[in-house]
Amino acid sequence: MKDKFLSIIKKKWLRSAILTVVLFAIIIGAYAGIIYGMSKTNISDIDFTKDKIYSISQATKDRLKNLEEDITISVYNMYEYVNDFVYKYANINDHIKIEEVDNLISKAPWKANYGVTDTSSFILIQAENKEKILYDSDLYTIDYTTYEQVDTTEEAITNAILDVITNVKPKICFLEGHNVYTKDYFQYIDSSLQSEANEIEYVNLLVNGKMPEDCKLLVITALKEDITEKERDLILEYINNGGEILLLADPNALDVKTPNFDKVLEQYGVSVSDGIVLEGDTSKMMAGAPNFIISTINRDSEIVKNINMDLNLCLINSSKLEIESYEELEKKNVTVEVLASLSDKAFYRSDLESNSLNKISSDKDATEEPIAAICTKQNGENTSKMIIFANTTFATNLTVQYSADYYKYALDMCNNKDVLLNSVSYLTEREDNITIRKNDETISTYDISEMQLRIVLGIIFAIPVFIIFIGIVIWILRRRK
Repeated sequence: MKDKFLSIIKKKWLRSAILTVVLFAIIIGAYAGIIYGMSKTNISDIDFTKDKIYSISQATKDRLKNLEEDITISVYNMYEYVNDFVYKYANINDHIKIEEVDNLISKAPWKANYGVTDTSSFILIQAENKEKILYDSDLYTIDYTTYEQVDTTEEAITNAILDVITNVKPKICFLEGHNVYTKDYFQYIDSSLQSEANEIEYVNLLVNGKMPEDCKLLVITALKEDITEKERDLILEYINNGGEILLLADPNALDVKTPNFDKVLEQYGVSVSDGIVLEGDTSKMMAGAPNFIISTINRDSEIVKNINMDLNLCLINSSKLEIESYEELEKKNVTVEVLASLSDKAFYRSDLESNSLNKISSDKDATEEPIAAICTKQNGENTSKMIIFANTTFATNLTVQYSADYYKYALDMCNNKDVLLNSVSYLTEREDNITIRKNDETISTYDISEMQLRIVLGIIFAIPVFIIFIGIVIWILRRRK
């Protein structure tokens, strides 16, 4: 009787053990099947971050949703997160195809054209007649203020796609020869403009002897001396032929006389003050500094077209604009649209020797004075537009200390870069580029320490093992009862 009872117990235990093993195998198989299915269907990850830093930005979606040309994005030997991110582009437009390349055996032309090897890491974007390669080093930059590595994967891939489908790049010419800031101060805006499929050229008109025939936009930054009569005449001819200008001015702190350049400004009925403006409204300044002026771009302007948010400028030691009367503008066939202005508490300072941040006796009210504008001049059948900002510093990669502990590139303050890039897009007749770009500051990489790695691995492996151990102990105790 006893042997029969033990036999029954053993059979029950064996059946339970077999059932447990089968259930465990089913769970593992189902898990593996789900993982395999998800890898094949490329289901988009869910991004719970506030700024959606791991998602394709709306700006990219807007620019690629109407893409009609077939694009192939080939990925070789890149990080897993890059592979995952690239597949998000295929969800934007059916014309975008993704290819994960395992080896370069059949890719001899890539090795010949780009010098890549089996150990290289790159992304190749191909259109019908053009292609562009991005190396792993093109997908990040360094913020030399914080020395953090900043991820620019989306910006690089999106702009590479735009580059290969753009047959003609607008040429943007920066005037050289008489400027306060050298071209080194414009490296970041230069790079951003090139990333958006523009061609950049720095032009000295005295050396060239003429304006480049394919110049789509002339950029003039703050002058330390007057231009020559020859340069003045070339710029006036450019304007009369319908040329566009982006002018970044500054206060004339050195009281330099510029009669030749003034002739250029007269064409548009606008001039720039010699002094600086300061804000009296604490909500319109950065970190309590009245010379760091924050102003919102006019929501009715074309350069904020289709953008469902305010774009704020942060001008640093800015001057203000002086616009001629309506009657004078009409005589010149000019219309002026104010882009940004001061608050009703701002004031103007002509005494530049004063370091006071508060209003002094010689200061004058500058209530709602303009600091940025679009000037449109009609000359017969030709129309010339100029966007003018009463500041140059805000467009540079000058590192600025705006409080005791914080430094930042001037271009990165508020929406300075977006305002500039959208202004260029408007002046080069590429309104589809008027958008908001993802803020790279929120996309910094994170290097885990060895101790943190141990903690994470402990959580992943130790806790499940502990739970299984507790389960076994409880099972043994119950069996003994």
